[in-house]
Amino acid sequence: MTKKMTTAVTIAITLLLSCTGNRADKQDDSAAPGEVRVAAPIGGEMLLLVGTYTSRGGSEGVYLYRFDTDTGRGDSLGMAKADNPSYLTLSPDERFVYTVSEGGKGGSGVHAFSLDKQQGRMELLNSLATNSEGPCYITIDGKGRNLHTANYGGGSISSFRLNEDGSLAPGTSVMLFSGSGPDSTRQQSPHLHSVRYTPDGQFLFAADLGTDKLYRFTVNDTPFEGQPPIHESSLREWNTPPETGPRHFDFHPDGRFLYLLGELSGAVIVYDYHYGELQQKQVIAADTIGARGSADIRVSPDGRFLYASNRLQADGIAIFSIDPDEGTLTRAGYQLTAKHPRNFEITPNGNFLLVAGRDDDKVQVFRVDKETGLLTDTHQDIPISKPVCLKFAGAG
Repeated sequence: MTKKMTTAVTIAITLLLSCTGNRADKQDDSAAPGEVRVAAPIGGEMLLLVGTYTSRGGSEGVYLYRFDTDTGRGDSLGMAKADNPSYLTLSPDERFVYTVSEGGKGGSGVHAFSLDKQQGRMELLNSLATNSEGPCYITIDGKGRNLHTANYGGGSISSFRLNEDGSLAPGTSVMLFSGSGPDSTRQQSPHLHSVRYTPDGQFLFAADLGTDKLYRFTVNDTPFEGQPPIHESSLREWNTPPETGPRHFDFHPDGRFLYLLGELSGAVIVYDYHYGELQQKQVIAADTIGARGSADIRVSPDGRFLYASNRLQADGIAIFSIDPDEGTLTRAGYQLTAKHPRNFEITPNGNFLLVAGRDDDKVQVFRVDKETGLLTDTHQDIPISKPVCLKFAGAG
């Protein structure tokens, strides 16, 4: 494995946005760094941000909605133009939005936006190249200083420093990985698919679909000038079963368990987690028909249920109950969804689960039964072309 430092170039995008939200919610200080979650309100409005694929026509960037967490209704506010913003994240204080621009050589980058909740407006701050192909996931640390992308096509992690004004600082460090897996078609080389901070903020984990590995780095959140926030000398690796195809993972709200979803195996792997160390304790199928297209994974805000999405066949979401002591899973049900549920998100109050149905051009809204974890379609779809990423923020 090698590491190289390169200077990023700026890529231009335009912006169009309108309208407003009208209510603010405070951030949850106990949220896991890198996956910012706002405090679970009793009810009321939040902002819903939707990333899309623009290269397939019909969509132009990131879309902003006012979403009522009591009724499940979403109303359009505006849009910020960007090329293929297929994944996004917010700064810990929710003043800034960062998106990938998922492309090939010369067309892959990261965009930084300011978010004005009072006016309901996003404005472009700047953009930098990832210097590696196919960024498909982006995460930020709990102090709002460091940003990382998982680059599927480049088999790498790109790291960025952030300025006080939320913009991307010049200079992009890229860490390259090596290796392959047993699937000669889909595991010929590394394919980094997600990267996230641990709940304590001390470590950064990454999932590599191409090599069947989980990586862990010790975080240097105050590096000297020119140093990257992660370094290969702190690398720790865990092998997953052959042809797992590690894609996305989530931590239990109490920080004791990590749940990894394999895209190829369709299985959820349950780990005990303690200060950067993992111990595998269960493997259970989310995809029971072998479609080899599992996508996203979420633990409910109350920690009682886990959800995992499957694509390509019987598109839907597998539902599991979580043992409160052991963290192990028991299958509770399965909910069919719109085609290609690449991503989904749960409202912080746990009332609704929203599914980005890429190939049916809509976001579906399901009500969550908090006693059973089962889902009911509210039929309050949000029409949008090629939705692939959903994030909530407190309303302004």
